[in-house]
Amino acid sequence: MTHICYDVPMDGGSLKLGRDPLVMGILNVTPDSFSDGGDFSAVDAAVAHADELLAEGADILDIGGESTRPGSEEVPVQEELDRVMPVLDGLAQRGIDKPISIDTYKALVADQVIQAGAKIINDVWGLQRDPEIADVAAHHGAPVIAMHWDPERDRSLDLIDEMKRWLQRSIEIALKAGIAREKIILDPGFGFAKSFEENYSLLNRLDELHSLGFPLLVGTSRKRMIGNLLDLPPKERVAGTVATSVLGYLKGGHIFRVHDVRPNRDALRVSSATLYGPPATGG
Repeated sequence: MTHICYDVPMDGGSLKLGRDPLVMGILNVTPDSFSDGGDFSAVDAAVAHADELLAEGADILDIGGESTRPGSEEVPVQEELDRVMPVLDGLAQRGIDKPISIDTYKALVADQVIQAGAKIINDVWGLQRDPEIADVAAHHGAPVIAMHWDPERDRSLDLIDEMKRWLQRSIEIALKAGIAREKIILDPGFGFAKSFEENYSLLNRLDELHSLGFPLLVGTSRKRMIGNLLDLPPKERVAGTVATSVLGYLKGGHIFRVHDVRPNRDALRVSSATLYGPPATGG
């Protein structure tokens, strides 16, 4: 399919979304994330990993201070800030010029982190857990990524129809708060309140979400949908993740949130060259 093009304005520039896929590198500064919990909870380790992600070609860094794995406990606001803010300070000292997003659903965390230099708010609850987060985004002029996570969904109804209905509520919250339409990105929420079969149905039908009129982020990295299929632990799910990224791109995805930047970036560049032709210079 031909990719729909979007220009998402943000402080200091914009995200050009279309035929050229963007890779978002995951930087979890948590002790309990499902794949890399504790690996980068120390500030020096987190900053060093950020350097690695950027060296591998990450276009965006996504920093998270609270795990959303099944069974994880909610982290108090101050504890989340205590995890995230020193890492932001370390990245600022490095002079990193790539945009940073904050993976949080809490308005107070988002407000502090945006003031500290992050550009994008990535909310796994689609602005529906703490609606004030939409006001924070509007106040700072920050783009938002609204993810689908609906544990109360009626599973007897069509998955995509129900997702559209739920995401439309997120869009309405954003617009009512004063977030510009062009600053909204949607994430279908692979793995969140979806069965094994539903995740693959969603990947196959991802292009149906384009009717909502917003760019799409695909986040399948190392998830259970891959592990259960291949019977592999999280850190051995790279090839499976790459396959889902390519399929998501072929269905019109724009941003790919991954732990392993280089293999996904390389596969997506090959996919783009196949659909649209390689760059004139060959690279």
